[in-house]
Amino acid sequence: MTMESAPVPGAGQATAVQAHTVHPPRRSGGGAQARPGERRAVRYGRPVPLLCVDALAPAVTFALVVPVAWPWLLMAVQAVAQVLLFAWRGLYRMRLSPSVLSDLPALLGLTLLQWYVTMEVLDAWAPQQGFGWAVLVYGAGTQTALTCAGRAAVHRARRRAAVRRPQSTLVVGQGPAACQVTAALYDHPAYGLRPVGLVAPAAGDEQQVTGSDAVPLPVLASPQEVGRAVVQNSVRHAVFTAPPEATPDGAALFTLLTGHGCRVWLITGPGAVAAPPAGGRPDHLWGFTAQPLPDGTDRPLGHGVKRAMDAVLAAVGLVLAAPVMAACALAVRLSDGPGVIFRQERVGRHGRPFVLLKFRTLRPADVQESATRWNVASDGRLSRVGRLLRRTSLDELPQLWNVLRGDMSMVGPRPERPFFVAQFSRAHPGYQARHRMPVGITGLAQVNGLRGDTSIEERARFDNHYIETWSLWQDACVLARTAGSLFRLGGS
Repeated sequence: MTMESAPVPGAGQATAVQAHTVHPPRRSGGGAQARPGERRAVRYGRPVPLLCVDALAPAVTFALVVPVAWPWLLMAVQAVAQVLLFAWRGLYRMRLSPSVLSDLPALLGLTLLQWYVTMEVLDAWAPQQGFGWAVLVYGAGTQTALTCAGRAAVHRARRRAAVRRPQSTLVVGQGPAACQVTAALYDHPAYGLRPVGLVAPAAGDEQQVTGSDAVPLPVLASPQEVGRAVVQNSVRHAVFTAPPEATPDGAALFTLLTGHGCRVWLITGPGAVAAPPAGGRPDHLWGFTAQPLPDGTDRPLGHGVKRAMDAVLAAVGLVLAAPVMAACALAVRLSDGPGVIFRQERVGRHGRPFVLLKFRTLRPADVQESATRWNVASDGRLSRVGRLLRRTSLDELPQLWNVLRGDMSMVGPRPERPFFVAQFSRAHPGYQARHRMPVGITGLAQVNGLRGDTSIEERARFDNHYIETWSLWQDACVLARTAGSLFRLGGS
């Protein structure tokens, strides 16, 4: 990959990343596979530590403050209520400069509300466990203090981890603003964002950054170079110094970056007009105004619920379908010989490969045919058992195990083979963006009849519409329509 370079200050704090530097892409199964002597990248934006701290604070407070021994069930309800209230207020959104003091008014207000509702409910339904205003004020204050202390510890641990294991970042923009933001990231590694490339149309004089210890930073001039750099350097963040609509190729770059699973930020200087910050709480990067640019999929709590629902449905489905799956396996074994399960590499969320499982309906001639032949529905080698499994979609049942493992979801864009993903991404705009969400056993495109040998462009359109309008209710609707379609023997 041939790229120009722009010097960036801060060589003392950062290692130069040359144009030819290649890091292994992320593998399936939740995270990069670290090489010997190499640490994994820190999951800086995961809300799990904050969730644990916020759930523990009510339990500890009730044990210390409330004079009556509370049942564990009621304490669990309080913990869940606190987490849900904080999530509703946006207190789990990732920020570059989190501050407990800035969150204190929201934390205290929501805690007081929670305690007041609890007091009124107990007075009405369980007077023997009720408490007065003095306990309410003391309890709410104690719980807020514990929550703040826990959150401060989490923020401190994250800053230290970010310094040790920074995540690769692209800076998108040109002129003094891009150079200043890049220098700030180098000079302040606690943000955990290590610049590995500057995305700009051309390398002009205005991109030169003066500094006594300047190091070259690759300049990426096209979306194709950006795509290669994202994969080669395992880029996890992108920083725009101007809104995407005001950046050359900004919309295409935003779609490309979010399609690869990058978290996108808008970092602007003084006087820039920006939308109100998420959750109403301002954020900054060393004095620059910072805000995330969501693509509609950055909903950690909703996706956590989706993952939990997938795991439950897959586990229940495997148990209920066990007799049917045993009958299918026996039929395949008697009809087509050994090798009941067919394994094939597919592309999952953020382009990560995984092995998809199906009942074998046809034995391919070789690995090349399996990876590059588009449709075998009319192949003469299909046995009667294989044709029946395809028409009834029973060959897809082993994918419940993929869902249970976390490779797939119950509902999402259907996964495709790497060979065709590369072809379709070049031919159909928006196809790569399908990988912003976990792939699924069924999807909105499939329940609208787009399966088998149908339009790829229309499939991508439906898949992206599903992603942009995703909700748990929509998943339930797609599953209901899928169950209804099974009786019509659609198949692929």
